[in-house]
Amino acid sequence: MSQHPTRRRLLAVTVGTGLTTLAVTGGAIAASRIGQPRPREIRYNLAPAAQAPDPFIASGVAFGSQASIYFSSGIGPSALNAGAPAGTPERYIDPAQYPGGKLPAGVTVTQAQGMNAMARIRENLESQGLTLTDITSMRIYLQAPPGAARADYDGWNRAYRKWMANVDRVSGEVIAAYQPVEFANATRPSRTNLEVATLPVAGWLVEIEAVAAYPG
Repeated sequence: MSQHPTRRRLLAVTVGTGLTTLAVTGGAIAASRIGQPRPREIRYNLAPAAQAPDPFIASGVAFGSQASIYFSSGIGPSALNAGAPAGTPERYIDPAQYPGGKLPAGVTVTQAQGMNAMARIRENLESQGLTLTDITSMRIYLQAPPGAARADYDGWNRAYRKWMANVDRVSGEVIAAYQPVEFANATRPSRTNLEVATLPVAGWLVEIEAVAAYPG
C-alpha cells in the first residue's frame, strides 16, 4: 500500500440553507461562505463528513479561474499477461497484481482490467508531477465481457475503491471493507460511467479518462 502526504482540498457542503467550504489540511477543518471559487481553488461538492463519511463520488467539482488542469487521454489496461491470447480480455490482467494472470474467487476480469488501468492512470499522472489525490473528475467507458448482457459495473467499482475514495473522511483511516488497498486516498472525484458497444482495443473492457488539478 502506498501513501501520499495530505494536500489541501476544499469540500462544498450544505449547511442549513446555505453552502459552506470546508478547507481540509492535515485533518484541520475551517469553514467559510461559498461563492465563486477563489482563483486557484478546487472545490468538491460533498455532504458534510459527519453525515457522509464514505461517499462514493462528488456530485460536482468547482474550479477557480487560475486553477491549472491536466486532462488525460483515454487510458486502458496494458497487455501484460503474455500467457493469454492476444485480443482477449484475459491478456489485460496484470500478473504483478494477480500472479500468473489467475484471478482469485470473486474477482472478475473487468475488475482485474480496472486495477490494471488505474495503475496506468497513476503512471500517467506521475509523469506530469501529479498523483491520484489530484484527480477531480473521471469518465469510465465499460464494455460487457464476452457472453454477458451488460457491463460489469460492480467489478469496476470494486477496482475503483482500491485506488480512490477508500479513506474515511472522519477518522482518516482506510475503510476496512476495502482493505487491502493499492493507494490510500480520500479523494472522491466527480465521475461518470458509460457502457459502450466496443472499445478501441480488442480485449479491453475498461477505458478511463481522468482530469486532475495541480495543487494550489
